[in-house]
Formats: sequence, C-alpha cells, structure tokens
Amino acid sequence: MHVQEWLETVPAVAVYALVGVVIGLESLGIPLPGEIILVSSALLASQHGDIDPVILGACATAGAIIGDSIGYAIGRKGGRPLLAWLGAKFPRHFGEGHIATAERSFQKWGMWAVFFGRFVALLRIFAGPLAGVLRMPYWKFLIANVLGGIVWAGGTTAVIYYVGIVAESWLKRFSWFGLVLAVLIGVTSMLVLKRKAKKATAAAATEPTPAPAPVGD
Repeated sequence: MHVQEWLETVPAVAVYALVGVVIGLESLGIPLPGEIILVSSALLASQHGDIDPVILGACATAGAIIGDSIGYAIGRKGGRPLLAWLGAKFPRHFGEGHIATAERSFQKWGMWAVFFGRFVALLRIFAGPLAGVLRMPYWKFLIANVLGGIVWAGGTTAVIYYVGIVAESWLKRFSWFGLVLAVLIGVTSMLVLKRKAKKATAAAATEPTPAPAPVGD
C-alpha cells in the first residue's frame, strides 16, 4: 500500500506520532524513510482538514532535534567502533565510502555540516552519531541541530502543504497532464540524485580517508 494511502487510514494523532518517531529514529542513525513519511503526511494535511500542518511540523522538528541529540550522545560514547559495527550491520548506508564522504564534510564544514546535512539523505543519518564520534563541541552541535531541524522539518512541511493545496486545485483542471508531468519530474529528479550519489560514493572510495581529528574547539 502506498504510504499516503496507509496514512489516510489512521487517526491524526497517530500520524503526528509516526512522523516524530520515524524522523527521530532516522536522525538517531537508523536508516528509515523519514523524508518520505514527512512529505506524504504534509500532502495528506493539505487534502484533509483533520491533520494540522503546524502540529505536524512541530512533531517533525521535535523528532529531528531529539533524535540527532541522542545520536550525538551515542556517537560520543561509542566512538569509531560504533561506526565499524554500523558498517557491518548496514553496509548499504554505513559503508566505508559513505563514512569517508560524511567525515570529509564534517572536517571541512564543521557545524554547517550538521545544519545542511538535514537536507541530504546521507548526512541526515550520519550527522548526530558522526558529530559525537568526531568530538564536536556540544554547544556547536546543539545550535546547528536546532536550527537545522526547524528549517528542514518546518520548512518541508510548510512547502509541501502549500504546494499540495495549489496542486490539488490545478490538477482538477488538468488531471492527466498534471499527473504525467508530476511523474516525469519525480522520476527525472530521482535518477539525477541517484547518479550524483553514485559519483560521490565512487569518489569517496578512491580517496584516502583523512586522519581523525576533533571538529572545532
């Protein structure tokens, strides 16, 4: 069953809880489709008045911030052995190439990697645990974590909600054309992103991983 179709069968409070929990677990470091759940829920809110987009965005933001904070604590305590364990359990998401790519981003950008990592699927999973492993000062992590969570979760909810409202009225007039156009745009975007991700992973696998160093003071 499609995610949005399934969400339509559960009460609003369950949708709020699901969004918060899934995004929280994803931010903690567990590879889950947090963004898909959030986008589907925001679209559902634009079509059904039972779901309040403000509450939805607040739950998503809370899940993102809390999950990242727990991930940071786990990463700081577990250190690099944690990354090795995750690599063995989830090689598709925590392989050496992925870890090397994320680590270089942290070494280069510091707390900005936490902030902008919210908008990149790979870094969204790594941000919390890796910031802890690299011993980023918690105050820097907290600022980037809170701001990133608000902008990503709140912004995504707002944009998708209002796009859904506009698209619904537009598609009523151009239903088939709009559907075909939406599918083409979605497929094209997915292929482009996958191609870029593969290039980034391949480049990371061929470059030596830099010696670990604390991020910031």
